[in-house]
Amino acid sequence: MRSETEIMNLILEIAREDPRIRAVMLNGSRSNPRVRPDCFQDYDIVYVVNELESFLLDPHWTDLFGEKMIQQLPDQTKTGRPKQRGKFVYLMQFTDGSRIDLTLLSCEQVEQRFQWDSLTQVLLDKDGRIPPLPEASDKDYVISPPDAYDFAACCKGFWWGSTYVAKGLWRWEITYVKAIMDGPVRDKLLRMLAWSVGSQDGFTVNIGEYGKFLEQSLEKPVWLRLLKTYPDAEREHIWKALFVMCDLFRQISHKVAEHFQFVYPQEDDNRVSAYLQQVHSLPDDAQDIPPLQSLQETQDLTVSKEKPLQFSAE
Repeated sequence: MRSETEIMNLILEIAREDPRIRAVMLNGSRSNPRVRPDCFQDYDIVYVVNELESFLLDPHWTDLFGEKMIQQLPDQTKTGRPKQRGKFVYLMQFTDGSRIDLTLLSCEQVEQRFQWDSLTQVLLDKDGRIPPLPEASDKDYVISPPDAYDFAACCKGFWWGSTYVAKGLWRWEITYVKAIMDGPVRDKLLRMLAWSVGSQDGFTVNIGEYGKFLEQSLEKPVWLRLLKTYPDAEREHIWKALFVMCDLFRQISHKVAEHFQFVYPQEDDNRVSAYLQQVHSLPDDAQDIPPLQSLQETQDLTVSKEKPLQFSAE
C-alpha cells in the first residue's frame, strides 16, 4: 500500500503539472483532528479546474493516480454528462488498498456560490483565488440541538414507523421489515441518541455518519442495549429487537424532553406499544385486528417519565 506521503505527493504533482487545475483542497477524515488515522481512510480531494469538458471527454485521465480496482462516477448521467453544472466526482478504489474520492469543481462554481465546509484545507492555490480559511475542524458536523417541532417530529416518526415493522413481521415480509427498521425507524432512534449526547456535552460532539462514533459518547449499558437492536433475520429475534428499540427510544426521549422542557407524546407511545404487543401475539391466520385495550390496561407496556427504564449490560 502506498504511503500517505506518496499519495499526497502524487495528488499535488498531477495538479502542478496540469494547467487546467488551479487549486487543490483536502477535506474529510484526513483533515479532521478528532479522527484517529487508519489504513482505510480515504483521500477526499477537490481539484478546482478552469473547465470540466476536457476531463469528461477523457475517461482514462484518472489512470494517473494508479491502477484502479473499481471506479464509481456518481455524478454521471445516462448521456455521460454531469448531473450538476460545474461539478463532477470520481470515487476511485485502487488495487494497492488506497482510495481517492476526487471532486472536480469549476472555478466559476467556486467564485459564484460555493461554501467550503469546516474540514477544508488548502493544499495548493495557483491563483490565490481561495480566501483564507479557518483551521480545519469538524464544527460543521457536530450535533445541533432540536427545537420542540424537531423533537415531536422525531417521536412521531419513530412510533409511526414501528407500526410498519409490526405489520411486515406479521406478514413474514422480512426484507421489508429490515429495510424499515434499519432505515426510517433507526434513523429516529439515532437522532434521539445524538440529541441526548449533545445535551450532556454542550453540543460539541460529532457522532459520525450513521452514528459510527456513538460508542465513544454513550454509557456502556446504553451502547450494549443499542447493539441488541440489530437482529438477524429470524422473525422472533426481530420482534425482540424492536421491543428493545422501543424501550431505548422511550428512555432517551424522556431524558431529552426533560433537558429541553419538551412534552413527550406519552399517549402515542402507549397506543403504539399496545398495538405492537397485540400484533406480536396475533395468529398468522387472523382475519381481523381486534380493537386495542384501554390505555389504562396498557400502562405496564410503557415506562413513566418519573421511573425511567434501567438497563443492564446483559
